[in-house]
Amino acid sequence: MFNILKPIGLTTILLCLAIGLSSCFKDEPLNAECDIEQVSIHVANPNEVFFQVTDTLKQVLYTDSVINFNVRSHADLTALAPRFVLTEGATIVPANGSIQDFSQGPVTYTVTSQDGQWHRRYYVSFTPVMVTVSDTLTYDFEHFELDSKTQHYYVWHNTLADGSLGNDWASGNLGYYASDMYAAVDSYPTVPMADGYDGYAVRLTTRDTGPFGRQVGKPIAAGNLYIGEFDLTQGLSKPLLATHFGLPFGKRPVKLTGYYKYKRGPKFMVLRDKQFVEDPNRQDEGSIYAVFYRNHDAQGNPVMLLGDDVQTNPNIVAIAKMPKVDDTSQWTPFEIEFNYSKEIVPEALEQFGYNLTIVFASSVKGDLFEGAIDSELCIDKVRLICSKEE
Repeated sequence: MFNILKPIGLTTILLCLAIGLSSCFKDEPLNAECDIEQVSIHVANPNEVFFQVTDTLKQVLYTDSVINFNVRSHADLTALAPRFVLTEGATIVPANGSIQDFSQGPVTYTVTSQDGQWHRRYYVSFTPVMVTVSDTLTYDFEHFELDSKTQHYYVWHNTLADGSLGNDWASGNLGYYASDMYAAVDSYPTVPMADGYDGYAVRLTTRDTGPFGRQVGKPIAAGNLYIGEFDLTQGLSKPLLATHFGLPFGKRPVKLTGYYKYKRGPKFMVLRDKQFVEDPNRQDEGSIYAVFYRNHDAQGNPVMLLGDDVQTNPNIVAIAKMPKVDDTSQWTPFEIEFNYSKEIVPEALEQFGYNLTIVFASSVKGDLFEGAIDSELCIDKVRLICSKEE
């Protein structure tokens, strides 16, 4: 399931990124591509189906095979007709714009290249968003598996309001795969650990990216886990733009709690004049924080926080941030409150007009490729406490 069936797949794009091409497919035949680039949904009254009009359109990442739209709980999903933008010359079955019943689960679409040699399956679904009854959301990191496409690194699932599993968590593991496709599964920056505070936990480790990483000026990869998505196409050329932070959230967050352990690596390293050298005056530390922000600007345009503005974007409403994540060999509790800089608009909250992200990283400056190799942050039993409904 979820396989890319053509050879011009994940490995190809990683190799293209590795040699710094501006476009992965510049030198190969256009008629060999079979990807969905964009999906749009046209309904008579979009506000009756979607929370925001902009939710009717999705740009599809190259690595995505599952395309999901969040809709209102009462939305009629029995007769929707998605429109697809495909790579040049490609065709799709079921037909582009044909009416399909999505009420029973995902509909499988097969995209075939113009030359007919390659095809790729996509799974399009519509998920009725159920209002979370509990005022405390739990993240215990018990649900994980190897990535279905590569079988090289782990991905994590959260538990949704109806008890099913979601895909809210992302990491930079796919980017690390680009630097070393032959790395052992347990040597990736973000991996599960069996001896957590209670059951499984997640272990984040700052890794050396090896000769390739040094060659492209990205010598380390900090272990990270966050609510959002990772855009592989930006992973090596513009890494700060690869991390997309946040997903729609319909409650007012108050506090983030959990347990952590931290062990900093022995040498803090920095990039100076294209050389990766030790800075003996600095020490590494981990990072734990959460951000709550409006997901549309004043003009109604969608807003997504990226690596270069995740804590500075003007749409940010509240931040909960651990002042310092220092060495501790024991499971240590943390509790951080959201500091609000702006008032919440109740109507926007009801329409899921806010996004929330939670971020963990083994090196606080890892996004700038500064940190200590082997710094390790372990996280478990995280709780997001929200204000009670009146």
